[in-house]
Amino acid sequence: MSPAGRKITEKLSDEALTAATGRGWGDWFALLDAWGAAEQSHAAIARHLVDAHHVGGWHAQSITVAYEQERGLRQVGQSSAGDWQASVSRTVAAPAERCSAAFADEELRLRWLPVGELAVRTHRPGKSLTADWDGGPSRISVYLTPKGEAKTQIGLGHTRLPDAEAVAAYKEFWQEHLTELKTLLESEPPGSSG
Repeated sequence: MSPAGRKITEKLSDEALTAATGRGWGDWFALLDAWGAAEQSHAAIARHLVDAHHVGGWHAQSITVAYEQERGLRQVGQSSAGDWQASVSRTVAAPAERCSAAFADEELRLRWLPVGELAVRTHRPGKSLTADWDGGPSRISVYLTPKGEAKTQIGLGHTRLPDAEAVAAYKEFWQEHLTELKTLLESEPPGSSG
């Protein structure tokens, strides 16, 4: 199995996949090869797994992505459309509105993200934010999922990256800075100016 295909298959063991879908990785890959999946779109492969084999949506997506990576149709960090993107998430003990303000309010943002520049495109307080990153063609999307009154999961996607190296670099960059954001928001009470 290629290193790319191993990324997903390491997250979901052959035993777990078999328990959930009735087949392991090798069996799914052979079945998809026989069907001609290498010549199909991502959506067509996933739909085939759901319609013809009654695989649930999440597992169908996992099998499809692993198959595409294993057959060299897609690399880790590459979307089905061929562009490159990195994603990270962090759960923070702070309300969603405060988390979104940490991205939208420049003064607050500079305290945890002193590098790079955001040009906010859309902002739905407590829900989501999209912004152009650092004056270039790449863009970030932030989605906030409340986990109770004072806890929020922050999901950040950085899209339109140039290559796999940029994906790896930005994944590390955002993990580091979201950890800094978490520390900032959890160490100061709401309304504190620091």
